Amino acid sequence: MNKKWEFYNSDENKIKEISEKFNISELLSTVLINRDIVDEEVVKLFLNPTRNDFHDPYLMPDMKIAVDRIIKAIKNQEKTIIYGDYDVDGITSITVLTKFLKERGLEVGTYIPNRLDEGYGLNKEAIKQIADEGYKLIITVDCGISGTVEVDYAYELGMEVIVTDHHEPLEDLPKALAVIDCKRKDNKYPFNSLAGVGVAFKLIQAIGMKLELEEKEYLKYLDIVCIGTISDIVPLVDENRVIAKLGLKLVEQTRSPGVRALLNAAGYNQVNSNTVSFGIAPRINACGRMGHERDALDLFLTENIVQANSITEKLNEYNKQRQNIEKRIFEEALLKIEQEKNEEKNAIVLGSENWHHGVIGIVSSKITELYFKPSILICFEENKGKGSGRSVPGFDLHGALCNTSEYLEKYGGHEMAVGLSLKKENFEKFKIAFQKITEQANIEELVPVIKIDKEITLKDITIENVKNLKLLEPFGESNKTPIFIYRNLKIDSIRALSEGKHLKLTLKDGNAIINAIGFNMGKYTEEYLIGDRIDVIGLLEINSFNGIENVQINMKDLRKSY
Repeated sequence: MNKKWEFYNSDENKIKEISEKFNISELLSTVLINRDIVDEEVVKLFLNPTRNDFHDPYLMPDMKIAVDRIIKAIKNQEKTIIYGDYDVDGITSITVLTKFLKERGLEVGTYIPNRLDEGYGLNKEAIKQIADEGYKLIITVDCGISGTVEVDYAYELGMEVIVTDHHEPLEDLPKALAVIDCKRKDNKYPFNSLAGVGVAFKLIQAIGMKLELEEKEYLKYLDIVCIGTISDIVPLVDENRVIAKLGLKLVEQTRSPGVRALLNAAGYNQVNSNTVSFGIAPRINACGRMGHERDALDLFLTENIVQANSITEKLNEYNKQRQNIEKRIFEEALLKIEQEKNEEKNAIVLGSENWHHGVIGIVSSKITELYFKPSILICFEENKGKGSGRSVPGFDLHGALCNTSEYLEKYGGHEMAVGLSLKKENFEKFKIAFQKITEQANIEELVPVIKIDKEITLKDITIENVKNLKLLEPFGESNKTPIFIYRNLKIDSIRALSEGKHLKLTLKDGNAIINAIGFNMGKYTEEYLIGDRIDVIGLLEINSFNGIENVQINMKDLRKSY
C-alpha cells in the first residue's frame, strides 16, 4: 500500500535558537519544534521533568470531597472496596490505591469484573455481591463514569461511591459522592489526558498532602503508575510525561517483586517505553483477555519474589495461549476477507462462532493496519454477539456506531476503538448499515500518512546525535519516535532475513556506508537491485555488535530517487 509522506514546516531560526539556548543538536531542536514544544519553560519541562512539575491535585473536580471521605473511612475502619478494570491501566490503578491505603491502616478489598462473563465497568450483580459482603464504600478506578444506574443501585443497597475515571462522561454524571474525572465539563484541572492510574495517583497524592505525609510515601509508586500510563496509550506529554520519565527510572530499580519478575520474563536489555509496551503490557493484558484477571493483580500486590516468579510463569503461559488464539483468528479472518471479497469494500465486518472475544480486538487492530480500513470483528455465542473494532485516522468509529445503534444492544469507546454487543439476528442488518456509512465517508480516499521530521545528510549520522535524541524518550502517543528522510542513497547490498520477512540493506552516500534494516519489508527484495538509488525514511538508532556501535536506519518506507 502506498503511503503519503508529509513534512513538518520548521522555522530554521527557531531551530538554531533552541539548539544554542539548551546546548542540544539541531536535529533534536527540530523535533521539539515539530512537537510544538517551543516555549522555553515547556522545553525545560519536556527535557528534564522533576517531582516539582506535578499539578495541584485539588484542582480536580470533587477531589476534596473524596479525600475527606476516604480519611473518614481510614479513621473509622470502614469496610472499603476498590473496583477497577481488567486491563493494565485498571490493574495498576487498583494496585497503587490498595497499597497506599493499606499503608495508612485501611484494609481494603478489591473487585475486578471478569472480561468474558461480565465485561467492562460496573455491573449490578457485582454491586449486589459487594453489598452482601458488608462493604460501605466503593472507590472505582479506571471506570465508573458511565455507571449511572449501577451507582444508584449501590446507594439503594446502603453504600456510598467515589468514582475516579479518565473516560468521557455521559450527559449526566453518576450521582456518586464524588466524581473525579478531568473530562467533566466543569473541570479546572490543567491536564485532562491522564490514564486511570494517573487519576488514582493524584488521589493518593491529595490524601498524602492532607495527611502531611512525606512526598516519598506516594512518589514511590511511580513505577507502577508509569507502567499503567504507558500501557494505556495516553498522550505522553505534560503530566503524563513527568509520570513516564520519572517512573521509568524507578522501574529500573523497582522494589516490586512483581515488576522485577515481569522485567526478567520480558528479557529486555534496557528499560524504556518499549519494555513496558511490548514486554510487560501484553503479559498483564493476557490475564484479562483469557479470564484470569486476579493473577495480574496478585502479581503486583505480592511482596514475595518466589510467588511473583510463580505467577509470572502463569502470565507467560496465558500470553502464549493468547498468541496462539490470535494467530488462528487472524488466519480465519483473512480467509473470510478473501471469500467475502471484503478487501473491495470500505470497511471489514466479520463474525464467527469460534472466536474468542477477549482476543478479537487485537486481531481487528492487525486487520485495520493491514488493509487501512475500519474493521469490526464479532464472536457469537448462541444468539449473542460481542465485538471489537478499530479505525483509521479520519473516520469516527464511535460516531458510526451511534448512527447504527438501532441494531446494537450495547456499545462504547471512541473514534479509533470500540466495543459492542448485538443479537445475532441483527448482525447482517448492522453490517449493511455500517458499510453504508463508510461508503459515504469515502474511506478509499484515506491513505496512511508518515510525518517526516527532517531531511538528513551524512553529517547527521553520528552516534552523538542519536544519543542526543534519547532526551526525547519515553516515546509514545503525542510523542512519536522521530522519523527522518535520507535521499539519493545507492544500494550497495540487499538481502532478506527471517525467511523473507525482513529487509537488510547497506547503502552508500559517496564512499560512506550506512546500514539499514526494514522489519516486515522483505518484499522489497523483489523490487530493488544493487545500484538502485533510493530515498528512505525511518528512525535513527544505535546498533551494537561485538562491542562496536554503529548508527543504523530502521526503515519505515522507501522509494526510488527521482
